[in-house]
Amino acid sequence: MSGPILEVSHATRRFAGLTAVNDVSFTLAPGEILGLIGPNGAGKTTLISLISGTLPPSEGQIRFEGQDIHQLPAFRRARLGIGRTFQIMRPFPGLSVLDNVAVGALFGQGGGQAKLALAREQARECLDFVGLGSTADQRADSLSGPGRKRLELAKTLAMKPKLLLCDEVMAGLNHVEIDEVIDVIRKVRDQGIAVLVIEHVIKAIKSLSDRLLVLHHGEKIADGKPDEVLADATVVEAYLGKRREA
Repeated sequence: MSGPILEVSHATRRFAGLTAVNDVSFTLAPGEILGLIGPNGAGKTTLISLISGTLPPSEGQIRFEGQDIHQLPAFRRARLGIGRTFQIMRPFPGLSVLDNVAVGALFGQGGGQAKLALAREQARECLDFVGLGSTADQRADSLSGPGRKRLELAKTLAMKPKLLLCDEVMAGLNHVEIDEVIDVIRKVRDQGIAVLVIEHVIKAIKSLSDRLLVLHHGEKIADGKPDEVLADATVVEAYLGKRREA
């Protein structure tokens, strides 16, 4: 498609007296990596939830491939091609790593029409893609923290998304593991998949992203090239802390 794959217009979400996301608008192009940053409590995960459908917006509109989706339930959005990872990793504990990913293959685009044998074949490809091929027959709950992060990615990729929403997939990883995840996300983008990724590791998100979007108190305060955004005085004060006088 020639236009943006995702258009978010004036998205707002209120919880009782608290406005978690306030009048946020942005677009995302196919094959683009957009980094979403901001202090804790800035509304980042809430914004991803509005896009994925796990939360409805109080106001605003969300369009995916030109279609208005803001009233569609999460499973319908998943089958349109919106995949999401979660901060809290909850694999199906009684299933193998392979079958955890096969669930994603069965649930995603196609709406459960795939047969289990084909889903497992697709799952193996996704596990190889994220570097978990050798763990396919292990129980999913036996994986380490970094392994579960990769499993989250594999489960979501098995759904064949056109848009991948990543919520802190690098949190708690060491430098080598972060570089490996960055590598995987770049390979995802190289397949033409758009990626929106929340991350607090500034060095990682700067090197990974084509653009950065910054939230503060639920409002968008910057959107642009990483170098320009991270040098913006408003961003520095709100997110990185005030510059010290030389």
